[in-house]
Amino acid sequence: MEEKKITVEQNADRLDKFLAENMALSRSHIKNAVISGDILINGAPGRPSDKLKAGDTVTVKIHPPSEPKAAPEDIPIDIIYEDAWLAVVNKPQGMVVHPAAGNQTGTLVSALLYRITDLSGINGQLRPGIVHRLDKGTSGLLVIAKNDTAHTSLAEQIAQKTARRIYAAIVHGNIKEDTLTIDKPIGRSRRDRKKMAVEASGRSAVTHIRVLERFGAYTFIEAELDTGRTHQIRVHLSSIQRPVAGDSVYGPKDAKLHGGGQLLHAKTLVLRHPQTGKQMVFHAPLPDYFEKSLAYLRNGLRQ
Repeated sequence: MEEKKITVEQNADRLDKFLAENMALSRSHIKNAVISGDILINGAPGRPSDKLKAGDTVTVKIHPPSEPKAAPEDIPIDIIYEDAWLAVVNKPQGMVVHPAAGNQTGTLVSALLYRITDLSGINGQLRPGIVHRLDKGTSGLLVIAKNDTAHTSLAEQIAQKTARRIYAAIVHGNIKEDTLTIDKPIGRSRRDRKKMAVEASGRSAVTHIRVLERFGAYTFIEAELDTGRTHQIRVHLSSIQRPVAGDSVYGPKDAKLHGGGQLLHAKTLVLRHPQTGKQMVFHAPLPDYFEKSLAYLRNGLRQ
C-alpha cells in the first residue's frame, strides 16, 4: 500500500471536492475510502464534508489494484449454436464480456468457463475463447472459439472483412439518406481518456448504415461493420449528430424509450466454419425492450 500526502496551500472547499480536483478521484471512491479509514486530515480520519484550511495535510492510502481473474460461474446464457470448434452466444444487455477492474464477476467469460471446458487460449486467461466483443450495454451475437485453430481462422475473417456483423439500432433524429457510409478514424478521446472519439490520429473505421424506418425524432437503422474499433457504431453515429438512443456516454441522457442502456443489438453474424469452410448465418431476434421501443414509436407520429 502506498500513501500520498498533500499539503493544502490555501483555504479550500470540502475534502471530497479538493481530492476530486487534486487526485482525479470520484466522489464515490472518496466516500468509500473515508468509510475504510483510508483518508486522513492531519492524521485523523476525515469526512467528505470536512472543510480544509491552509497548512492541513491530507493523507490518502492507495491500495494496489487487485488483478482481475476469470472463474467459472453458473450464470444462464443463451448459446444458440455449438460444435467442437465454436459456439455462438446471444449476450444480454448489461453483461460484461470479460473480467476487468470493477467487473470481476458476472461476466460472459465466467458463464462460458462453467459450461464449456475447451476454449481457445490465444487471448489469455481473462478472455478465453473471445474473438471479438460487445459493450456491456449492447446485446446480441458473439462467436466463441473452442481451440486456437478456430480462433485464428475467425479472427482472420473479421480482419479481412469476410465475416459480416450487422446491428440494429434506434438513433436520435432523422437520417434522411436511405444508405450512407461513415468512414472516420477512431482513437482515444483527447478530452476524456475514458471515451473514444473521431480523431485524425486514430485507426481507420468504416460503418455502413441502412435506414429501416423513420419516426421523425428517431430513426430505426441497420449498421454493418467493416472494422471493429472500440465503441465504433456509437462514436460514428454520434459524430453525425445521430447518437444511439439510450447511450448516455455519446448522446443525451434520454430514458424515454429504454432506461437500461443503448438500443443497439448485434442481430446477424455471418462467417465461414473454421474446419469445413461452409458459410454459417446466425440471427438473434430483437430483445423485448427493443421491440417495445419500436412499438412505442410506431404508435406515434410516423414519417
